[in-house]
Amino acid sequence: MKTIKVVAAVIFRTSESGTKEILATQRGYGEFKDWWEFPGGKIEEGETPQQALTREIKEELDTAISVGDCIGTIEYDYPTFHLSMDCFYCTLISGQKEFSLLEHENATWLNAETLKSVKWLPADLDILDTISALL
Repeated sequence: MKTIKVVAAVIFRTSESGTKEILATQRGYGEFKDWWEFPGGKIEEGETPQQALTREIKEELDTAISVGDCIGTIEYDYPTFHLSMDCFYCTLISGQKEFSLLEHENATWLNAETLKSVKWLPADLDILDTISALL
């Protein structure tokens, strides 16, 4: 089975009320249209995972992020391929506009109480408990 290696940005912020939140984006295309995911994508030849995330977030959300530590790697078998996804703790770079949706149909900020309230892609479910502990 073909393995696809990708990176995902788990973008954290602290809301005005002091609650920690993460950004979820909603797919607007394909088999999993309307499902929720972490923004990110494939690593291109010669890129580090961090460089790939920086590029992907600029392409998808038209903003800049600070990429921190890898908080987990998801290994998931879809029917036609194996997904290996490194998830990184990220924050929006101070002074940048929040973001613009260039490839997704919607986005929302979720906290510990609302984290599991959206329909996550199957692979993304595996890291939610780890993320919840960071919120």
